[in-house]
Amino acid sequence: MQRKRSPRGLLVFVVLLGLIATGCNKLKARDELNKGVAQYKSAKFDRAIEHFQRAIELDPALLNARLYLATAYASQYIPGAPSEENIRMGEQALREFEKVLEVDPNNLSAIDGIGSILFNMAGNPFKPEMMERSKQFHMKHIQVKPDDPEPYYWIGVINWTLAYRHNKELRAEYNQRNPARQVKDVDPLPLSLREQFARTHGAVVDEGIQHLEKAIELNPQYDEAMAYLNLLYRQKADQVTSEQEREQYIAKAEALVDKVKEVRQMKEAAAPTS
Repeated sequence: MQRKRSPRGLLVFVVLLGLIATGCNKLKARDELNKGVAQYKSAKFDRAIEHFQRAIELDPALLNARLYLATAYASQYIPGAPSEENIRMGEQALREFEKVLEVDPNNLSAIDGIGSILFNMAGNPFKPEMMERSKQFHMKHIQVKPDDPEPYYWIGVINWTLAYRHNKELRAEYNQRNPARQVKDVDPLPLSLREQFARTHGAVVDEGIQHLEKAIELNPQYDEAMAYLNLLYRQKADQVTSEQEREQYIAKAEALVDKVKEVRQMKEAAAPTS
């Protein structure tokens, strides 16, 4: 007599088959991931993307594959290039980084990836609202890891960019209205423009200064942060109404120029020689 297989036994058999298939897919996915990483390291980004996409199809939970996919898209994005293909590459990178954050909201690689690509995409044509979005992701990095100096630096860079561009616009508009009294880049802003600049970008400059000072506090040898703090002090000097106060900010900026030179010389002296 042939024994009939019980429904329960059949269910267990089907589940086991499913587990075996899932396990095989996970192994295949990791193999695709490894192949993609090898292609990525060789700068063969198109091939790397194909491997990462296959890895995600085989194992949607393989977060590293999605993170590498986003990074491969971001690596091909050229800041400022206006072609539709280039813009689409940046948007694809954003989408993939966002999918990582849907699974792991505190993933610093994805947070930084979005902050970086938004900053690069905001440059040409200039999009201040995208700069602000970029800043929000650097703020999120600080929430997750407050002792890392780099996000403080990037907030300073973004705020300097916003202030500097507006400063230039004010000067250009003034010079257009006053052809006989041109204001050069090295000249202080006329008093009326200083007040306007302080109203619109005073908080932006102060926030940038605060974050760059924090970056230097966390890393006393952070010469890039010092360089941008010098630039922000000069933007602050264009906002104050007192000539004495302006000179104080210019002096602080000049002192940072000297400090940057000193730090870079120390780094060069400490660098190993081949």
